[in-house]
Amino acid sequence: MAEMTTGRRERKKARTRQALADAAVRLFTERGFDDVGVREVAEAADVSLSTLFKHFPSKEALVFDLDEDVESALVAAVRDRAPGQPVLHALRDHMVHARTAVRTDDPTFVLVETTPALRDYARRMWSRHEKTLAAALAEATGLAPEDPAVTGLARFALEAPSLVRASEDPARTMHEVFALLENGWATTPLARQEVRPGRDG
Repeated sequence: MAEMTTGRRERKKARTRQALADAAVRLFTERGFDDVGVREVAEAADVSLSTLFKHFPSKEALVFDLDEDVESALVAAVRDRAPGQPVLHALRDHMVHARTAVRTDDPTFVLVETTPALRDYARRMWSRHEKTLAAALAEATGLAPEDPAVTGLARFALEAPSLVRASEDPARTMHEVFALLENGWATTPLARQEVRPGRDG
């Protein structure tokens, strides 16, 4: 009985959280982030202001309701990978299948890109994800958390989705990006002495 009660409570919390996030994005998109107050978001979701802040610590956090899920999934991709699977391949597969490659015409993407406060929040969020992923990579490889191989891979892996947003075939492009991370630029013209004459040459 206790488990059933807990399950219902968690489902209710999830529904409330989703209702708040949906109301926030709708209002912010319609009227602009700076012109909407958190009290209006709470009223639109039919909850109290105190309930809103139980779910979201700030106004900006309302737009990034999947923040913790994204971070947990990144760590799980490394820690729970199949036996013998290289870390880089596990991250690549996660990025291909995860819903991280948001299209540039997505309303939420446009909202974030056009709102300075949200851009700053997103940068801080991704910086935190980067540190968390780097720690998981260090644990998986035995390298030090500050090793450039660890910190560099964490940063570039998280940047990968931004490189595929405009692609007609995001999965293929993601594989190409991770191939560069795995093999470096040694197999590309950039690494060969293929110097073309400059404009003045």
